[in-house]
Amino acid sequence: MADSAIPLDLIRPSNARAALVLAHGAGAGKDHWFMTGIAAALARVEIATARFNFAYVRAGRKLPDKAPICEAEVREVCAAVHVAWPDLPLFAGGKSMGGRMTSQTQAATPLPGVRGLVFLGFPLHAAKKPDTKRAAHLRAINLPMLFMQGQRDALADLTLLQPIVAALPTAQLLVIPEADHGFEVPKRTGKDRDAIAAELAQAIATFIEHCIAGPTR
Repeated sequence: MADSAIPLDLIRPSNARAALVLAHGAGAGKDHWFMTGIAAALARVEIATARFNFAYVRAGRKLPDKAPICEAEVREVCAAVHVAWPDLPLFAGGKSMGGRMTSQTQAATPLPGVRGLVFLGFPLHAAKKPDTKRAAHLRAINLPMLFMQGQRDALADLTLLQPIVAALPTAQLLVIPEADHGFEVPKRTGKDRDAIAAELAQAIATFIEHCIAGPTR
């Protein structure tokens, strides 16, 4: 894609009504089953997606780069997609660390053209170390935000996250029953990965539709 040196994996359905930049989590790249599954599910609800690998993944390293490096890449990709698809309202976010890097980037300086943020498992704290420091920057964001969390997410104690989201005037929280941080659910739920991806995609599409429509009077 022009204006970006970062390779992008683009999916744009013929009837696309918006675009979402999806950044991956710390432990897996853009081709992880969750990332490809959610992108495919979003295409079915008319949302185009742009996925990319952070530099450390492209270099074959496991340890993520420092936040400023990841944030700069989020900004570069969002700018490129905004230029390439000027006809599509643009949204950004991602899985776990990718979502947090996106929110930190937006909090520092608004991302070009981005109209809302989507978090697929916001990593509020490290496992077994409940804390809220990672959420401090969210107060600086004036965009609509959608938090989607598993009920059993070990990286986001819901008793901590729920009041944080409730205090943000532009944010909303969707809890997926019995899901963990990777949105895996027990077999007893009767839901497989495709069903969860479809549920998440529909929630994202509804959120985007409301953002595009604007506040009702």
